[in-house]
Amino acid sequence: MKATLAYVEQYLPEDEPLRNARRHGEDVGATPIGPAGGAALRFLATAISARTVVEIGSGCGVSGIWLLRGMRPNGVLTSVDVEPENQRLAREAYAEAGFPTSRARLITGRALDVLPRLTDGAYDLVFCDALKQEYPDYLPEALRLLRPGGVVAFDNALWGDRVADPTDRSPDTVAIRELGRLVREDDRLTPMLLPVGDGLLAAVKGE
Repeated sequence: MKATLAYVEQYLPEDEPLRNARRHGEDVGATPIGPAGGAALRFLATAISARTVVEIGSGCGVSGIWLLRGMRPNGVLTSVDVEPENQRLAREAYAEAGFPTSRARLITGRALDVLPRLTDGAYDLVFCDALKQEYPDYLPEALRLLRPGGVVAFDNALWGDRVADPTDRSPDTVAIRELGRLVREDDRLTPMLLPVGDGLLAAVKGE
């Protein structure tokens, strides 16, 4: 199984802009989404012809590049990150990947302070990869922001296999497990849990 998962991670190799962004993210301790998870984000953005996307946690540009490559050519990514340095690196990564500055709006601040200021029902996709203990709080904000038929996605949904271990009661694990329950039990959502990278939990908001 490990060989299979490794094959999945390597199936779509990252190019130089993505590799550079990933290296910069790892250098500053902002672990970005893995290659397979990034490819899944691009797939989702392409499948729904995403024009407006919000990401919580920039990963120093890795997730943003994947998302922008799946979005419509005139699409705009709104990236929220509490760390200005992460956003500076993300901006450089977008430029290296060939995206004009008009394609990305970067907002510095805590997600739960920024999200309430964004417009209801105005977004096609919301991607979350920030503080794990805040994941359950991101969900209602994401659903408010999404249009009907929009997609919400969370990285680290398996959290290093800890979510599947019922004896693990660490705060991050408990929060991610609670998020999974909330998504699974919400009648407005059609969810899936993908075992790519560290797990990607995604759901479509009903019409």
